[in-house]
Amino acid sequence: MAVYVAMQQFRKTDRMASIFSFRSRDPARDRHTDLQRFDRLAKLFDQIAAEIEAEKTGLENRYKSTAANAAFLVEAIENGSASSSKGSDVGAMTNSILNCERRIAELARQKGLMKELRHSLDAIVEEGSERSASQSAAGAIPGKA
Repeated sequence: MAVYVAMQQFRKTDRMASIFSFRSRDPARDRHTDLQRFDRLAKLFDQIAAEIEAEKTGLENRYKSTAANAAFLVEAIENGSASSSKGSDVGAMTNSILNCERRIAELARQKGLMKELRHSLDAIVEEGSERSASQSAAGAIPGKA
């Protein structure tokens, strides 16, 4: 029983000591952690933007090729050097061109969104740097700038 009471007193004392000895992390370490996190996010935005641009470039190339093929096929049908049954091929190419146009427009929208997100992230990082510098100048007292 005495051991149990002694253990309870030790735990109570240990908890009290931990309450009074609480220490926060160094603000420079916090800032470094934040910058690493923001850097990973910036790289992700840049990677996604590059993927979007690569898809858009590929679609634009296929779009141009399909549009040229459709134009030559229509001309060939009109000149009689291709059968009029190829009209269904022209219809399929037209649908493909329309789908490409829709997708290219969507990719352009996504690219703009990635650019906005990246710009916002840069602003957040800049704001954090300025706040960190002003807090350091004010003695790192939160709320005093």
